[in-house]
Parts: sequence; C-alpha cells; structure tokens
Amino acid sequence: MIDQFYNHIAPAQRHLQNFAKSRRISPASTRLYTGASMMPYDEELYREHDVKRGLRNADGSGVVAGLTRIADVHGYRKENGKFIPDEGKLTIRGYDIAEIIDHAQAEDRFGYEEVAYLLLTGELPRADELESIGARIGSLRLLEDEYISEFPLATKSNSIMNVLQRAVLMLYAFDETPDDITAPHEVDVALSLLARLPRIAAIAHITHEAMDSGVRVQVPEPNASASMAEAILEVLRGRDDFTHEEAMLLDVMLMLHAEHGGGNNSTFSCRVLSSSATDAYSAYAAAIGSLKGPRHGGANAKVTQMHADIRAHVTNWDDDDEVAAYLAKILMGEAFDHSGLIYGMGHAIYTLSDPRAQICKRYARSLAEEKGLGEEFALIERIERIAPAVMRDVRGMTKPICANIDLYTGFIYSILGVPEILFTPLFAVARMAGWAAHRMEELYGAHRIIRPAYNAVLDDVTYVPLAER
Repeated sequence: MIDQFYNHIAPAQRHLQNFAKSRRISPASTRLYTGASMMPYDEELYREHDVKRGLRNADGSGVVAGLTRIADVHGYRKENGKFIPDEGKLTIRGYDIAEIIDHAQAEDRFGYEEVAYLLLTGELPRADELESIGARIGSLRLLEDEYISEFPLATKSNSIMNVLQRAVLMLYAFDETPDDITAPHEVDVALSLLARLPRIAAIAHITHEAMDSGVRVQVPEPNASASMAEAILEVLRGRDDFTHEEAMLLDVMLMLHAEHGGGNNSTFSCRVLSSSATDAYSAYAAAIGSLKGPRHGGANAKVTQMHADIRAHVTNWDDDDEVAAYLAKILMGEAFDHSGLIYGMGHAIYTLSDPRAQICKRYARSLAEEKGLGEEFALIERIERIAPAVMRDVRGMTKPICANIDLYTGFIYSILGVPEILFTPLFAVARMAGWAAHRMEELYGAHRIIRPAYNAVLDDVTYVPLAER
C-alpha cells in the first residue's frame, strides 16, 4: 500500500529541487520536505475505509458531531435518506435572524447587544437587561495601561487576525484567575472580550498605519455609552465622522456574523479546545486562527479582490457571455489567484439560498443607489446569477450553488470605509458572542473531550540500522 504513496512524490521532488536551489538548501535536507507529500489526496482510499473527508457525508451533508441548543443553520432536508435542497434559514435560540434584525431596525436601535445576550443566556433580554449588558460591555472597553504599553509591540504583522490571536493570549496574563472555567468567570471573560476585541482590532490597524507613515497614534478614549458598531467606527473614523445610518448598517453586519451553528470550522475549533477544559483565552485564540483561513472567514477579503480583478479584466460588465468566460478562467485556475475558486459562491450547508446573503444584498442595493455605485452592484448580482451555471459546466457540479454572505459583505464594508485588512477581524469581533455560547455549552453540556478516530493506512516495516541506510 505504501508504494502508491511514493508514486505521487516525483512532482514534489522536482518542485523541491527548484525550492532548494532558490534557498541554497543542502541536498541532505531535501527529504525533510518530501515527507509532506507522503499522504496525497486519494479518493479511493477514503471510500475504501468509509472515511468522511472533511467530516462530510457523500451527499455533502455534515457528519453529526454533537447537539446544540444555540443555533440552527438550515439549507437542506433529508427524507428517507435522500438529500433535498431547501431555502436557507438561520435561527438563533429558535428566533429567525431576519426577524431579529428587522425589529431592531424598525425600532431604530442597535441589535448586536441583544443578539449577544440571547446567545449567552438563551433568552431575549428585557429592556433593563439589554441596558445592563450594554453598560457592562461599555465599562470594560478601557485597556490597562500595562497592557497598552506591551500591546503595540505585538501589532507588527501583515495580518490583524494574527494580532488578534496574540492580543487574546496576552490578556490571559492580565487575568488573576485565567484558568478558572466556572460559569461566572467564563461570562466575565466573554463580556470583556466583546468589549475589548473591537478596540484591539482597530488600534492594531491604526498603529500599523501610523508606523508605516511615521505619525503618532491617536486613539480616542473609549465611549462607555456607545454600541458595539459605534465603538468600532469611533476608533476607525473618529467620534463625529460617521452617521447614525452607517453605524446601524454595521450593526446589521455584526448581527449576521454573530453566530452560525456549531459545525462551522472556527466554532468547532473553539468547541474542540473547550472540550479539553483549557482556558477561555486559548480556545478563542484558536477560533480566530481558524477564521483567518480563506476557506472560512478570510473569504470576504478574497471576494473583494476577485471583484476588482473581474472589473479590471472584463471590458463590458453588462455582457453575460464575457463575464461567464472570465469566471470560467478563474475556475480553471487561469485567472485571479489561480486557486480555481469563485469566492462568495457556494456553501457547505446552504443550497438554494443563504439568508444572510439575501439580507446583505438588500442593504447593498440600497447603498449602491445612494452612493452612485449601481454598476458595481449590478456586476456582483450578475456574478451571483451566472456563476452556478459556469461551475456546473466547468466543474460538473451537481449540488445547487447559491451566493454566500461573503459575496456582498466586502462591498458593504468598503462603502462604510472599513479597510480590507479589517474585514475578517470584524467577522471575528462579531462571532465572539457565538464562540462564547458554544464554549460554555461544550464545557457544561457535553462533558467529554472530543477525540475522533483516524484509520492508519500504513504498513509495518523493519527498522534499518543507521549505517545500512
């Protein structure tokens, strides 16, 4: 069996020879790198051992790994074992996310804090409880002087997500009982991170910008009475440099990103670490690391870059055939980042529609009309309409393909003046409430370390003495 693995190594060895030459690596060191090619993807091997690659069943549905009372991400149903596509729906603690957003917007109030309370407690807050959680979060925004004196030194990175991970792990040292996993302490840590992460992300960005330009960092004092959305915009744009409507729109984005079930990669990462009973800071830092990936939260920035690339290479944005031809080139790895992916299209669960994308699209259309960006918005809509057929023609995909939330988020963030480098960090800031709810559900509900099995596909071999190798 092991021989079949070596058949895949030759291309890797050719690549390695060029790699070694460019970096002047000793020939004696080259086998350090070929080991990475010992287990290439082999569909037959997965089928032979009945292994669910990516914890997915053959029909694309997820392998059931746990139970949750926090959220339901619905995109298909199963009847008599048959996979049936369905309209997407996201419910948090049983409430439709669209209904929560619509009520907050109709009442002209910020809704993210309500969603955070709902996630953490399982209940909608009364007016006094909503005011209380807002005040608690507001009172925790101030970062200790000692932390601030050390934190900017850790911000030197081309990734704010990497900075957020280090910042969260650094907060462990400023907690008197960081390994306490009782419910009161877990809630306190969650609230403190809800308060601090938006500020940390924004400070990291403006510090990075200031270092590049050689100017002094000017960070406004935290506003204890501000909503989460306002607190973010105050650091990014100044306290008086954004409108109430812009803050309300950012609030919608935060609500849409707050929670998405227990199976998404970052939440599952958080649950895996939490099942070991490790500290909260380690679990949340792991979730941030997962969300950074371009197959997960990092896709929103990739979508924005892809849209810019399409605008630059498609002459007539209104021509379906020309747009389709360029999308085909992207799929074949001949254009954009050569990954062969059309970012913003397709989802692991949603089939006919992503409810978050539909909400984003509604607000994006209104923004585009207001800002005179109708042509850019029309091109995104055209990509959404054309891409599924192109993906079927080029890749032979049979599963229904819909736009996901990332197709429109970058467009909205750009109009709000949010730098691209902060797209995914804002996703992390919003998802903190969901991660906290799932961490506590794992800690106090499942009571068992997550430990799946892997089938070993290797042969026994005889040890060869060093002198005989």
